Amino acid sequence: MGKYLSIVLAMMIVTMAIAFVSPYEGDIRPEPIYPLFWASVAGAVVVIIYGSYQNRKKQQELRRERRNKRRR
Repeated sequence: MGKYLSIVLAMMIVTMAIAFVSPYEGDIRPEPIYPLFWASVAGAVVVIIYGSYQNRKKQQELRRERRNKRRR
């Protein structure tokens, strides 16, 4: 996973915590912000899936290059 995706994933994790803890008082919210929580969970899942997709494509390209070098 790239450094930009790691930063976005970290921000999503912080957002999950903000949904349950008030940043002003530091106390747990009596009523959590569920849409914020689930949106950050969905964003984290998208970041993880996209990172996996990028890594898989990169590995396929490396394997293709290695196979072409052997044939020559």
